[in-house]
Amino acid sequence: MPRPLVIVESPAKARTIAGFLGDEYVVESSVGHIRDLPRNAADVPEEHKGEKWARLGVDTENGFKPLYIVSPEKKGQVRTLKSLLKQADELYLATDEDREGEAIAWHLLEVLNPPTSMTVKRMVFHEITPQAIAEAIANPRDIDRRLVDAQEGRRILDRLYGYEVSPVMWKKVGPGLSAGRVQSVATRIIVQRERERMAFVAAGYWDLEGTFGHEQQRFGATMVALDGARLATGKDFDATGAVADGVAQLDEAAAQSLAASLAGATFEVRSVETRPYRRRPAAPFITSTLQQEAGRKLRLSSAQAMQAAQGLYQNGYITYMRTDSTTLSDTALSAARDVIRSTWGDAFLPDAPRTYTKKVKNAQEAHEAIRPAGDRFRHPDEVAREVSPGEARLYELIWQRTIASQMNDAVGETVSVRLGTEVDGSDVEFGTSGTVITHPGYQKVYVEETDEPDEADDERRLPALAVGDRPVAEEIEAKGHETQPPARYTEASLIKRLEELGVGRPSTYASIISTIQNRGYVWKKGSALVPSFTAFSVVTVLERHFPDLVDYAFTARMEDDLDEIARGEGQLEPWLAAFYFGSGDVDGLKAMVDDRLEEIDARAVNSVPIGVDADGVEIVVRSGRFGPYLSRGEDRASIPEDIPPDEMTVERALALIAAPNDDRVLGVDPVSGIDVLVKNGRFGPYVQLGELVDGEPKPKTASLFKTMTVERITLDDALELLSLPRHVGVDPTTGEEILALNGRYGPYITRGKDSRSLEQEEQLFTIDLDDALRRMAEPKRRRGQAAAAPLREMGDDPTTGKPMVVKDGRFGPYVTDGETNASLRKGDTVEELTVERASELLAIRRAAGPSKKKAPAKKKSPAKKKSPAKKKAPAADDAPATEI
Repeated sequence: MPRPLVIVESPAKARTIAGFLGDEYVVESSVGHIRDLPRNAADVPEEHKGEKWARLGVDTENGFKPLYIVSPEKKGQVRTLKSLLKQADELYLATDEDREGEAIAWHLLEVLNPPTSMTVKRMVFHEITPQAIAEAIANPRDIDRRLVDAQEGRRILDRLYGYEVSPVMWKKVGPGLSAGRVQSVATRIIVQRERERMAFVAAGYWDLEGTFGHEQQRFGATMVALDGARLATGKDFDATGAVADGVAQLDEAAAQSLAASLAGATFEVRSVETRPYRRRPAAPFITSTLQQEAGRKLRLSSAQAMQAAQGLYQNGYITYMRTDSTTLSDTALSAARDVIRSTWGDAFLPDAPRTYTKKVKNAQEAHEAIRPAGDRFRHPDEVAREVSPGEARLYELIWQRTIASQMNDAVGETVSVRLGTEVDGSDVEFGTSGTVITHPGYQKVYVEETDEPDEADDERRLPALAVGDRPVAEEIEAKGHETQPPARYTEASLIKRLEELGVGRPSTYASIISTIQNRGYVWKKGSALVPSFTAFSVVTVLERHFPDLVDYAFTARMEDDLDEIARGEGQLEPWLAAFYFGSGDVDGLKAMVDDRLEEIDARAVNSVPIGVDADGVEIVVRSGRFGPYLSRGEDRASIPEDIPPDEMTVERALALIAAPNDDRVLGVDPVSGIDVLVKNGRFGPYVQLGELVDGEPKPKTASLFKTMTVERITLDDALELLSLPRHVGVDPTTGEEILALNGRYGPYITRGKDSRSLEQEEQLFTIDLDDALRRMAEPKRRRGQAAAAPLREMGDDPTTGKPMVVKDGRFGPYVTDGETNASLRKGDTVEELTVERASELLAIRRAAGPSKKKAPAKKKSPAKKKSPAKKKAPAADDAPATEI
C-alpha cells in the first residue's frame, strides 16, 4: 500500500522522526546534499568538457547557469530515494528551514523528478518533538524559491571567487593555496591582529598594592593617584610604549621607596560612593553566541559545539541550532517560567515574560532561539543519562541560558572607596571597590562569560567604611607591570568579531575556522589562533591588488544583498553579473584577476620586514617553496615551524642566521667524482649526490638512519646510504632478486611483490641471503604486530566519553579514541596536548568525514594521446555547513 515518503537530511534525524510518525510514513535521509557543482575536471560530464566555462562549473555567459552534478558518493542514496518514491503516494521534503535546507529540498525535487500527479509538500519544523512534527505534517507549504535563489547565489559567488582568485595564489605565493569570500576575511582579521602584536612596544610601569586594617577587618586597595595626578595603568600606554599626558608614572626605584615610606602609615577615608548595581540576563542563545559561550565555558571548539548541538537537535533535545533569532515561543516562555517558579520561587520570576530583540534581516529570523525542545524542559540531569558527555554539557549550558533569560535581574550596590595620606611631602591616594549582591536573580543559574572581564564587576568584601575613618596600612608592596600586546583571537572572539562586522553567517563559522587551519593559514597555540607567514603573503596579495575582496564593509554588504534576494527584494542574475563583470566604473572579479595578475610582484608580496641589523641591512621573512625563511643580504636561514610571527624579532632572526648551517659537503664520490652533501630537509636530514640543477634529473638522495646525526655522519656512511637498495642475493627457488631497502615505513626486504619488514635500519647492510630467505618463508605479519604502548593517555573525550590516547604513527603522533584518528598539528606537542585540544582534533576529523579512496585509473586506449595534467581547482571554502 502506498505511503507518504518523508525525506530529511540526516540518518539520525530520520530515525527520530520515523519513531514519531510510525508505520503510516516512510522516512529516509538524503545524507546531506545530493548535488553540487563539480569538484574537479573529472566530475564534469563529457558533453560539457569542451566548454570554456566547464572549469568554473558556472556558465558566466548565459545567466550564470550552474552545472550541478549528483555527487559520486551520493548516487547510491539517490537510487534508494527514487526507488522509495515509486512506492509513495505523497512526497514531503522535510529539510531544515533555512536557505541551505531550502536549497537541498529544491535539489531533491529536481533530481527525483516526481510525477506531476504526485503531491509534493515542503515540511518545516524547528524542533524534533512529536507535537512539532505533527504540526509540520498538518501545515506544509511550497518550496520558497527566494530562499533557494539566495543560497544558489551564495554558492555560485563563492565558486567564482575561489576558482578565479585561488590560481593567483598558486602563481604568486605557492601551490595548493586557496582564497574565499569569508575565509580570506577571517584570515585577514587574524593577520591584522598579529601585525599589531609585531608592531607593539612594551612599556613598564609600577604601582603599589596595599593591605589595610580597620576595626579588626582587612581589605585590599591599589594606589590610584600621586599628588592629585592619576597613576598610570596599562590602558594609558599606546602601542608605541608612550604614556598619555597628565598621568603620573612610577619607576621601580620610586615605587620601592614609596612603599617603604608608607609601611604602617595611617590613611584617612576621603570618599565613599555607593551606586546601585543591576545586571540583566543575557538573551537566549543564537548560533554565534552558543559557539562563543561553549568555547569560553566548556572549552569546546566551534566545530565541537556545532557537532554536539546537531546531535541534540536530531534526537529531539533542543530546537534548531542554526538561528539568528533570540525570540522564544509562548510554549517556551511558559515552560521556562514553570521551571523557575517550581525551583526557586516567585522571588526569581518577573511579572511578565522577558522579550529580546535582535536586528537580523535574513530568513533565519523565522526560527526561535536555541532552547530545550518541547513544552516541558527536561532537566540536565535527566538528559545526561541519555546522551554523550559533550552533548550533556552543552544541553546544560543551553538549559541554564534559557532559564536565566526569563529570571529577574541581579541587583545590589557597588561601593567605591578612596583613602589617602601624606608622606615625604607627597599626597598618595589608594582606591578600592566592591559589589554587594542583595538579590542574585538570574545569577543563581547562569553568569555569562566575556573575553575581557569588567574589573568593576569583581566582588570584594569591604568593611563598613565612612568618610573620616582611619585604616592602617598593614602591608604595602611595590608591583611592576608590563603592558601587553592585544590578545590573539580565539575561536570565540573571532566569531564575535565576524558577527560584529556582518561577515558570513553563524552557521558557517565552524567550517570557516576549520578551513583556515586545514589550509595552513592558521595554527593553534593553546586556544589562540596564530597566523602563518603564508597567511601574511596571501593577505598581502589581496590587500594590495584585490582590496575590495577583503574589505570588511564590502563583504558585509554582500550578506545584505543575499538577504534582499531571500526576501524577494533583489534579483540573482544581475547581482552575480555586477560582481563578476562589474558595474559602471567598478571592475568586476574577472577584470580584477585578468588585469592585475601581471602587476603582482611575487617577491614583494612574499616578504615580511622584520627590521634591520646593526649595519642597517634589512632582515625579512620570505615565503618559499619549502616554507618560510629569513633573508639578510646573501644570508639565509630556515624558520622553525613553531615560532609565531610576533616572536620573530630582530634578535631572534640574527640568532637563527648566525647559527651554523648543517648543509655541508662530506667529500667526493670516488665513482662519479660528484660532491656528496648532507642536508636538513622538511622531513629530516638526508644525504645527496650533487646539487640540484634546473633542467637536469634530480640527484639521488637517502635519508639518514635514526641512529645517525648530521654532525657525525662521514663520507663512508653517506656512500653506504646512497648505495641502497642493496642486492642481497637471488632466491634459488624462484630465481627472483631479493633487495634490501629503506622505505617511508621503515627498513624492509623485497622479493618481487612480496616483502618483509626489518627491525633495525642497520640490518639493511648486514642481512645475508640465508637470513632473508628465512624471513621470506615466515608468515607475513602486520606492521608493528606487537602494538606499541601509547605515548600518552589523555582520559575521556568530553564530547563522546570515549577514552583518548596519543600514539606514534607512520606520519607522526596522532590522537585516537579507537574509532577516529587525528594527527597532531603545527603547534601541538605530545607533552603539552590538553584534553580539550585532543577532543577538538578528533571532532574536526569526524566532521571531515571518511577519507575518500582514490579511484583506480581507467585504462586508456593506446590510440588516444595523453592530455596534459590539469591543476586541481580549489574547493569552495565557503561551502555551506552540512549535516554529518
